Amino acid sequence: MRNSYDAIIIGARCAGSPTAMLLARKGYRVLVVDRATFPSDTVSTHVMHQLGVAALARRGMLDRLAATGCPPIHTYAFDFGPFTIEGSPGTKEGPVAYCPRRTVLDKLLIDAAAEAGAEVREGFSVDEILFDVGPVVGIKGRSKNGGMITEHARLVIGTDGRHSRVAEAVHADQYNERPPLLAPYYTYWSDLPMHGRFETYIRPQRGFAAAATHDGLTITVGGWPYAEFDRNKKDVEGNFLKLFDLAPEFAERIRGAKRVAPFAGTPVTNFFRKPYGPGWALVGDAGYNKDPITAQGISDAFRDAELCTAAVDQAFTGVRSFDDAMGEYQRVRDGHVRPMYEFTCQLATLAPPPVETQQLFGAIHGNQAAMDAFVQMNAGTISPAEFFSPPNVARIMAEAQTAAGG
Repeated sequence: MRNSYDAIIIGARCAGSPTAMLLARKGYRVLVVDRATFPSDTVSTHVMHQLGVAALARRGMLDRLAATGCPPIHTYAFDFGPFTIEGSPGTKEGPVAYCPRRTVLDKLLIDAAAEAGAEVREGFSVDEILFDVGPVVGIKGRSKNGGMITEHARLVIGTDGRHSRVAEAVHADQYNERPPLLAPYYTYWSDLPMHGRFETYIRPQRGFAAAATHDGLTITVGGWPYAEFDRNKKDVEGNFLKLFDLAPEFAERIRGAKRVAPFAGTPVTNFFRKPYGPGWALVGDAGYNKDPITAQGISDAFRDAELCTAAVDQAFTGVRSFDDAMGEYQRVRDGHVRPMYEFTCQLATLAPPPVETQQLFGAIHGNQAAMDAFVQMNAGTISPAEFFSPPNVARIMAEAQTAAGG
């Protein structure tokens, strides 16, 4: 059987196009397919934290995003009611964050993959993952107006989201699973300026956030515990608008704004999947998915694209065996994201934090260095394991006591 491609990538959004681009830049023959055509929208929290911004910069694409008029975000603010923790999440590599519309970002990514030499087929639906006894060897699918097409490759990579056809076909092992925890929704508003701020409002059993995106619009995303999903879905608009009443100052600001889009969103399950096997690999939400409350999906997809590409290159060049290289990809991925996964799943319950955590948040308030570290932890540039480590917590509490004259 002759392989037409080194890699076929199913899904061309935040995980697929970067993977295709990086492999093509290494000289591999890559086919990337997607049933959508671009530009097109998809359900997303939009926020691209600093690690995602740094990844775009490494690929020479950050200027392209900035040129689209997407407003930069320099401040994160977490309003807990009695007080607000506000700081800068920026790093040297990613001084600001962005909140791009997916109609814009995904088009930039797929164009970059094509420029790198990947073959791109939009409007192509995959009907079947092909096997040769054991390994995956290709795909069978069709364009919207064409007949059935079969393509073969050394590796088929699923970047097709949490309902991945590749993951389903290979029966990828799933582990560390959590059920849906949050019922999230979002919409867009005009005439709601954010002035470079990403604002999050946390209340018991409720939460919402707002950030500026393309075209002079602002996205608001919010929700309630999954236990209320069935009851509240009968009136998403009414229940969503009630969220703003929990933050009177924001409610006053949004009264002068105009909602310009319907509500979108869906609860998601939380899981890890084994991201490789004979002839196949998974990247992005196909291999690891968590609640969108921490908005880590875009940055995670960019990171996994780099990790998977490096592992595939090692396997293809014979530096390491496929299992060794891809096993390292899985270990590094899991080690990096597990603390944020646990933090996200806890946050998504919208349960009031324990008393000791509330005391910590009170100690952080007013300590600018600690507030910057807190927002950097939420942005993913500092691990929750590091931020909530006993030595760091003790230091913050001691600094608060000193500041209070204790």
